[in-house]
Amino acid sequence: MIDPQRSTPENLVARVRAVLPSLTPSAQLIARLILDDPATVARSTITELSAASATSEATIVRTARVLGFSGYAQLRLALAAAAAHQGPDRLVPGDLAPDDPLSDVIAKVTRAEREAIEDTAAQLSPERLGEVVDAITAARRVDVYGVAASGLVAADMAQKLLRIGLSAHAFTDAHLALTSAVLLKAGDVAVGVSCTGETPDVLEPMRLAGKAGATTVAITNNPRSSLAEVSDHVLISAGRETAFRPGALASRISQLLVVDYVFVGVAQRTSEVSNQALRTTRDAVDQFLTDPRTRTRRP
Repeated sequence: MIDPQRSTPENLVARVRAVLPSLTPSAQLIARLILDDPATVARSTITELSAASATSEATIVRTARVLGFSGYAQLRLALAAAAAHQGPDRLVPGDLAPDDPLSDVIAKVTRAEREAIEDTAAQLSPERLGEVVDAITAARRVDVYGVAASGLVAADMAQKLLRIGLSAHAFTDAHLALTSAVLLKAGDVAVGVSCTGETPDVLEPMRLAGKAGATTVAITNNPRSSLAEVSDHVLISAGRETAFRPGALASRISQLLVVDYVFVGVAQRTSEVSNQALRTTRDAVDQFLTDPRTRTRRP
């Protein structure tokens, strides 16, 4: 649920997008209108929105409450503030079309990536991030689970933490992830990466990791997902799905941004050790690249 005390013009639409998959079908109709044109919804009476969404006025009120508002009037005010702060062009990015020239592709993809980054930053609580950073800093071991596009993010997180001296491992195979999860202990950290928060290959290892006593962290677009429910800490990423960029791909940049937040936070907390580890690992790679024996090609 959206906390109205934390809702701002910068994060309102992003938060509505995040909870969209978990809403009822009728509530999704209303939420999609908000995402498609929040400025118009802000100008609409409840009767006008009822007609536009083909839902009842009672459904609109219930949807507003699910989103964290006392009623439709409060939601309208928040949407009006968002429209005034960001402008309609920011709130309704253009979708990609099959016949778009490459100049438009560059502009639209750049815009979508920028907005995903901005929306992720707007939603992320420094307090919540700090709790995750504390847990990872003190961890004996950090295991990260993800598949497909989220698997790439899991690998990125593991290699970053490994570079600063932490014992970190990424698992993109469900069987290996399950093996990892049951061997974790109190003081270890398990991180699950999933755009929808409903990926079975990530969900089950996270459940088992929690049962084993590990601290669990979710990186997901959906704060009402099953992954969020089984995790001790939830970090929300953002990404707008388009015709040529399904949800998992659209979220990749924002998930990587969340990983960078965590990595930098941990590196700050362990600056002496992490700086030494970075120098040592960089020197090892540099020596490998400059050693003439490593450049000798076999026939």
